[in-house]
Amino acid sequence: MVDGYYSYNFNHPQGQVTPYRAFSGPSDQFSLNMIELILDRPAEAENSRLGYRLAFGYGNAMNAVNASDPAGLGFAQYLKEGYVTYLAPVGNGLQMDFGKFVTPHGAEVIETRDNWNYTRGLLFTYAIPFYHFGARAKYSVNDKFSLTGFLVNGWNSVIDNNSGKTYGVGFGWNPSKKVSIIQNYMAGPEQANFNSNWRNLLDTVVTISPTSRLSLIFNYDYGHDSIAGLNTPVYWTGIAGYIRYALNDRYALATRYEYYNDHNGFTTGTPQHLQEFTGTFEHTLAKRLVTRLEFRRDYSNRPTFLKGSAPAMGQNSLAAGMVYSFDTKETD
Repeated sequence: MVDGYYSYNFNHPQGQVTPYRAFSGPSDQFSLNMIELILDRPAEAENSRLGYRLAFGYGNAMNAVNASDPAGLGFAQYLKEGYVTYLAPVGNGLQMDFGKFVTPHGAEVIETRDNWNYTRGLLFTYAIPFYHFGARAKYSVNDKFSLTGFLVNGWNSVIDNNSGKTYGVGFGWNPSKKVSIIQNYMAGPEQANFNSNWRNLLDTVVTISPTSRLSLIFNYDYGHDSIAGLNTPVYWTGIAGYIRYALNDRYALATRYEYYNDHNGFTTGTPQHLQEFTGTFEHTLAKRLVTRLEFRRDYSNRPTFLKGSAPAMGQNSLAAGMVYSFDTKETD
């Protein structure tokens, strides 16, 4: 996959930095979001119960994803995922993974092509982690229910910053072909060299597809932690709503609205209420080539944006992105 874009910030902020975006590079220029190569062999009961997944990435996205790892940016910067899989012969099959894998939390993912909008939202950027290193196990009870368990180093940490571990559970429910509900919870110590204060994260994602063309997603996050050394409780919470309508096989429209309350400034650096609205027009030029044109409005109750060099309450931006991808398993 190759993913690049051009962004334009109407505020023309000093330093050309567009804040509150997970992967945005400098504004008013062309940028490489991500080049990705995936080598994947699923574990299967019919063939081999042993599988693997290796995903390598390069670009702004990989720099942002690995920037906070205690091991340093260069340690596993270009390895997005790397884990082995074993499908144990238990009931319908118990899948066990060990290594580095992306987080199960949130409605959005790292790859642009698998999201409805081009830019990533506030909840993806601040409310949840990007990845984990450790072990997980998933068991599908039937075609409607699945259970997942996690034991990992923590949030965005191949090398742990303390001796504690983070635990997680997940529950998936598909009451019908048109409705999907995923509930995840993780808890564990995330502060450097300190195991007493635990970070808790509750994440809910509901997907509804009333028709073959119309789809909706609702995402809710609640996080709780304490400030290191002070034992002062902090929390953050947010909601996001998505709507996508496919006009036909080549054109689609998508919108996203988010409200994010960083009550103590623990995640963004400033106690504030952030909101954003995004509108995206998607055009599939060819089977493997997708373009997106996007307008986004961000605003806060605090002047945490820049207009030139002056503080501002919000910002408007445009982005035009193009994603090319192919799979060797495709036959045409």
